[in-house]
Amino acid sequence: MFKEAAQLEHEIATPFVGGAPDQFATGALATARASQDYKSATFMGWRRENGRVGVRNHVVLLPLDDLSNAACEAVANNVKGTMALPHAYGRLQFGEDLELHFRTLIGIGSNPNVAAVVVIGIEDQWTNRVVEGIARTGKPVIGFGIEGHGDIATVAKASYQAKRFVQWATELQREECPISDLWVSTKCGESDTTTGLASCPTVGNMYDKLIPHGIYGVFGETSEITGAEHLCRERAISPEISDKWYTMWKSYQDDVIEAHKTDDLSDSQPTKGNIAGGLTTIEEKALGNLEKIGHECRFIDALQPAEAPAKGAGLYFMDTSSAAAECVTLMAAAGYVVHTFPTGQGNVIGNPIVPVIKITGNPRTVRTMGEHIDVDVSGVLRREMTIPQAGDALIDMVVRTANGRLTAAESLGHREFVMTKLYRSA
Repeated sequence: MFKEAAQLEHEIATPFVGGAPDQFATGALATARASQDYKSATFMGWRRENGRVGVRNHVVLLPLDDLSNAACEAVANNVKGTMALPHAYGRLQFGEDLELHFRTLIGIGSNPNVAAVVVIGIEDQWTNRVVEGIARTGKPVIGFGIEGHGDIATVAKASYQAKRFVQWATELQREECPISDLWVSTKCGESDTTTGLASCPTVGNMYDKLIPHGIYGVFGETSEITGAEHLCRERAISPEISDKWYTMWKSYQDDVIEAHKTDDLSDSQPTKGNIAGGLTTIEEKALGNLEKIGHECRFIDALQPAEAPAKGAGLYFMDTSSAAAECVTLMAAAGYVVHTFPTGQGNVIGNPIVPVIKITGNPRTVRTMGEHIDVDVSGVLRREMTIPQAGDALIDMVVRTANGRLTAAESLGHREFVMTKLYRSA
């Protein structure tokens, strides 16, 4: 009896995609895969007012600051089908730190996975700045200030408007869109020896296949490239971008890491989980990390945190922390609509507006944390699957996710939303 129960638990936890990457390829994607012509692949998405395409259709309640979290959460409780995004910041920030705060909030509200936005802030001026930034996309957005009105009146007004937005959004229809309309971001987490051997190369293979057909991609984790910076620098599209990237990396190294570390970064880079998984140095971790950008792609620009790409389709670098929730949030704020997340030891990260697809090549993680894994590429280590097959399996999952399949993180309720703060408040 107990053996049967254990077997059932294993079967339930096992991810869908493993040794048979062709199993779920259907329709236009299957046809494209058969001919290796990914350009003809399509997915069903929501085309927004500015032409961008989303794969989710959220109505978001966006607090300008920490004082407005409670009001947004109260509206979410009143109006089903809305999502509040509470966070810890927004008061007494200044300079570039304040600009990053606004860029992130405006970017999150502007993300194509968001259909409409209600912004609530403690006062009107900063609230209106976020509203005006989101409104430039053409999507429905409205803001409310709490000062002079109080929570109860603000929540009542915002609830009425949120209800209208939800009913409007639920009548929007998906349409068939080319694969080139996808913006796919990536970062890895809880890396181990299997990450650089299987799951990160899987993402790299996906980018090698899809970037030439017009998708937007992005990678980041500035500190985690330490030790492989010479290799990353060589992957820039031009000497100008190479120098821009290196200046960004060196500034992070000198002004953040070296300026504030104690004796070393042994409690942070590599993490305890990385070390337990066999990665003993940041250099080893960096070499695996860079496998995410494939063997053919060149990155065409180096972006500030939460900065939207402006040079057209292609692969970009973004200056980010290696902290999972912060990095995914910044990439969502830049407009990316699907996130691919290779993991070794197992990371449970999700995001409220962007589906996070987990990929692992670690058979133990598949066995013990299978409910968190969307794409099992452990067959690479058993030589039952090639990297190109693993890349195809990930492309299948990206398209299925874009078509509406909930990721493991979404179905388990992981909605980690973490703003990046650059320095102390005034």
